[in-house]
Amino acid sequence: MISPTRLQKLAKEHGTPLFVIDHDALRKNYRQFRRYLPRIQIYYAVKANPDPAIVRTLYQEGASFDVASMPEFMIVHENIKDLPAQGRQDWIWDKIIYANPTKATETLEQLNQYKPLVTFDNLEEIRKIKQHAPNAGLALRLKVPNTGAMVELSSKFGASPGEAVDLILAADKAGLVVEGISFHVGSQTTNFENYVQALSLTASVFREAQDRGYTKMNLVDIGGGFPAPYDSSVRPLRELAKVINTELDRLFPKNIQILAEPGRFMVATAGLAVSKVIGKAVRDGKTCYYINDGVYHTYSGIIFDHCKYPVKAFKKGPTSLCSVFGPTCDALDVVSMAENLPELERDDFVYSENIGAYSHASSTYFNGFPPATVVHVSAAPKH
Repeated sequence: MISPTRLQKLAKEHGTPLFVIDHDALRKNYRQFRRYLPRIQIYYAVKANPDPAIVRTLYQEGASFDVASMPEFMIVHENIKDLPAQGRQDWIWDKIIYANPTKATETLEQLNQYKPLVTFDNLEEIRKIKQHAPNAGLALRLKVPNTGAMVELSSKFGASPGEAVDLILAADKAGLVVEGISFHVGSQTTNFENYVQALSLTASVFREAQDRGYTKMNLVDIGGGFPAPYDSSVRPLRELAKVINTELDRLFPKNIQILAEPGRFMVATAGLAVSKVIGKAVRDGKTCYYINDGVYHTYSGIIFDHCKYPVKAFKKGPTSLCSVFGPTCDALDVVSMAENLPELERDDFVYSENIGAYSHASSTYFNGFPPATVVHVSAAPKH
């Protein structure tokens, strides 16, 4: 964990707003996931934070990657192609899954040369893949319960279990190979029952496919949703892992490959934001602080990810209920309407922890304000 003292030093050195990525935390999260879920190959969801240095660190730990666009694909391709590999020619197959169920024809044409693994969930996608990326392997995206997830995905993606095998057979008839089933239980899923139901549905589709003569499937992609420990209400990964491991062992033989696409879990706790107070006012008896970062920048997850990031002060002292606003002229740029902070002055630093996922990745230049400067560090200074 990077200390508050070191954060302040970094802010003075690099200026604010500052987005700090702790690579020791990345490694710790990766290794924790592998320890508790040893059967699963990790495909890091690049959309959570596509910084190339994160890709390189996780690749060196052993990660593969889930991408959802050609720019994400190329971030991975360009940042791991020259790193020590396993001497394989088919590294794309082992290291990248294109997990966006709906792809533009131009994307498929670009992907085809790499013989990628791609997801699909409807007949039109089968037709597009057959015409524009016939070298691709397929995974059927299954619609599963997203109950209690912070970000629900099942209304946008996923074939219903009742049509799943018909789609698999349609792809087979078109001359494509369906390698397996994928699903996503929703982002920041604290309802572990979602995984139980999703794995049961997946096993049922496997059995029906076999009963109807399709025996080529050998993988299950259990997607993302693994919750980051934003607060004490989030049960630890080891408890979820017990549930998942039990169901995997019960439902799927050892020859079935298991993939997962953790994004938030890998990077949330590895990111910290440091900003400074640029203005101060009292409105209706309540102190309002204006900082030089906001929802159009590092705090974008407040809008797009339904997430809250408590703002903390380095300064000590009695606290009172305050509002914290971002620097733009938009009234939407509200970091918090209820933050307990000590008395702050202009140019004082504040910070937020656990802000590594779906935050800086969505930063804009709205109102002319640039995204925060990114600094990569280890938790302890090197001597």
